[in-house]
Amino acid sequence: MAGLQSLTRDTKDEPGLKSNFDVDYVIHYKIPTTDTAEAEAALVQLIQALASVGFATEVRNGGKSSLLVFTKIASDKLLANQVYRYRVQDWLYGVRASAPNKDLAKYFEDEPVTEAERLRLAYLLITKPKNEGGAGISPKIGQWKHVQSVFPLHDHAFNRQWIKQWSTKYYLDESDLNQIRDRFGERVAFYFAFLQSYFAFLLFPAVFGFGAWLVLGQFSWFYGVVNCLWSVVFFEHWKMKEIDLAVQWGVRGVSKIQHPRPQFQFEREAQDPVTREIVKVYSPLKRFARQLLQVPFALACVVVLGGLIVSCFSIEIFITEVYNGPFKQYLTFLPTVLLTVFMPTFSTLLTRLAERLTELENYETHDGHQASFVQKIFVLNFITSYLGIFLTAFVYVPFGKILVPYLDIFQLTAQKFTIEGKALPTKSWQINPDRLTKQIIYFTVTAQVVNFATEVIVPYVKRRVTKTAEKVSKISEKNGATLKDLPEEADFLNRVRNEAELDVYDVTVDYREMVVQFGYLSLFSVIWPLTACSFLVNNWIEARSDAMKIATSCQRPIPWRADSIGPWLTSLGFLSWLGSITSASLVFLFTNSKDGPDGSPWDIPGWALLLSILFAEHLYLAVQIVVRNVLLKLDSPGLQKERAERFTMKKQLLEQTLGQDLEDESHGPGLSGGEKITRETLEEEARQLSVKGSASREELFWQRQRSAGETIQVAQTLVSEITAVNQTKAIK
Repeated sequence: MAGLQSLTRDTKDEPGLKSNFDVDYVIHYKIPTTDTAEAEAALVQLIQALASVGFATEVRNGGKSSLLVFTKIASDKLLANQVYRYRVQDWLYGVRASAPNKDLAKYFEDEPVTEAERLRLAYLLITKPKNEGGAGISPKIGQWKHVQSVFPLHDHAFNRQWIKQWSTKYYLDESDLNQIRDRFGERVAFYFAFLQSYFAFLLFPAVFGFGAWLVLGQFSWFYGVVNCLWSVVFFEHWKMKEIDLAVQWGVRGVSKIQHPRPQFQFEREAQDPVTREIVKVYSPLKRFARQLLQVPFALACVVVLGGLIVSCFSIEIFITEVYNGPFKQYLTFLPTVLLTVFMPTFSTLLTRLAERLTELENYETHDGHQASFVQKIFVLNFITSYLGIFLTAFVYVPFGKILVPYLDIFQLTAQKFTIEGKALPTKSWQINPDRLTKQIIYFTVTAQVVNFATEVIVPYVKRRVTKTAEKVSKISEKNGATLKDLPEEADFLNRVRNEAELDVYDVTVDYREMVVQFGYLSLFSVIWPLTACSFLVNNWIEARSDAMKIATSCQRPIPWRADSIGPWLTSLGFLSWLGSITSASLVFLFTNSKDGPDGSPWDIPGWALLLSILFAEHLYLAVQIVVRNVLLKLDSPGLQKERAERFTMKKQLLEQTLGQDLEDESHGPGLSGGEKITRETLEEEARQLSVKGSASREELFWQRQRSAGETIQVAQTLVSEITAVNQTKAIK
């Protein structure tokens, strides 16, 4: 298995890790046990669609009743056409300050094509609709329902060097981020840039929090003010930082270039009043009506998840602080067991509901769809992450003496299961002053460790167990009808089959973790000032574990572009603002004693609490305006680069206008269709290889099937063999 072992040994030890055989993408195609003829016909259409837009294809056995269709852009000319076309598009949308140079040789020398750009354009060529020049292949949709995934192959030599380099560095610099961007695209690079910026900013609250823990103690108003100011500065700094990065990476404004969703269902076609093009239209009023369903969805989350948390919260208080009978040491685990069993189940169901509601809203683009889905997920995360602490701080402590007597319902219920209905032994109740602190320590320390284990260690162990079970089943299976690989390709194909079974990397999950963590720091760190110290250590590990996850646990991500962290920026702003209110409330309630109001809400001067909240919020907004204006006046390398590019462009235009001759026509490469692959071109390549001498493994790999027709013939033969194997297994 190409996993952790591939990162700890030299690729020379395993030839399958040395090279990707010049493959751009692998299409994992499942052969069903029924409707084999339909699947075979769709496979032929798949190969023909790829060949029509300029891809060379090779097909191999994928194992588990599947095929692997290897693709690569057939010629450098086709790639150059695609690069030129999309860079011109960037210029027209304002992403680039100037149009591409007509001297393509010099242009690509000055601005070479990165691996991420090549893979992104190849993926667009595979998936874009046919009327836009693509092959129109959408995995698991319509006629492509048997296409399980379209993924690029990991560069294991790079991954090994990447992980080794990061494991020996304390701080990730600009070159590290550029390396990620060139390999995995700007969307992934923005996540690591945010994580690194957040890590650097945590140094101050970690040092200050440690000092506050030693000197000021808990619920310090001074610490609360400093922490709120820090959250404002970090939020505003990151807003400027992501603009700077977008300019340096040449993607500022790239979010304007939206990629259409194949699942979008339009109501009618109409002519765009500006471009006069025919566009697909869906009623915005109908979408707005469906967006209103987010309100009952949020209420459902509050009722279901909130009800579960409140119930477990009440049971925990009763067992730990009221109940004093037998088996208490075991019953204390009951709330944890209930949460462990029901919380993931309810969260999964609500997440699927969120996906369904987002599908109903029927967005035209991937970005619009993703932004709406993130809003719903944020509601789920907010309830599951923060509700328990809010209950302790603003319900349990102020209203404990009023509400706890109602917990007798648990005693009355339990009495029905005791002998002769005897009353359960109880003890006098009083507020537990350490409960709030213990909750914060759990969420900021223990939960981070548990999350690391479930995110990195558990999936790795699970894959190892699965692979071991598969090897045992293969050894025990005495079936001679197996499909064998060529010896020189066997190790490479085994590695590809392993990667085909990996999960798809979703950067949204990693963003969610960091945003939730930021919420703990901005909302509740006045309770435990060492919160930032814990996060500082965690995030150093998090950056490397996320890199490890990409390299070993997931398929290589599609290198999409982005110009920001997307809708998560809004979530950061909301949590930063809410932190000013929460911190002011906690300081007001607990500043005199860590016991707080001690269960007596009538002792809380409501007018003073409200005044503290209003003062903190207005102070936050005032500081935000000041910080924003100060940061806008500061210069940055990205903005300097943008001004320099625009100045150069204006200077060139001025020189041309004042006397230099302008060319009548653009001699850039053509922007239409893909280059056709013919037997003549392939035979010419073969002759060139024979002239050079012995061919490499990579060159031989792409010479086994000389055209799309031969690829189809081999694919049909493999389908027949796989079908025969399945039938033989079914008879046995």
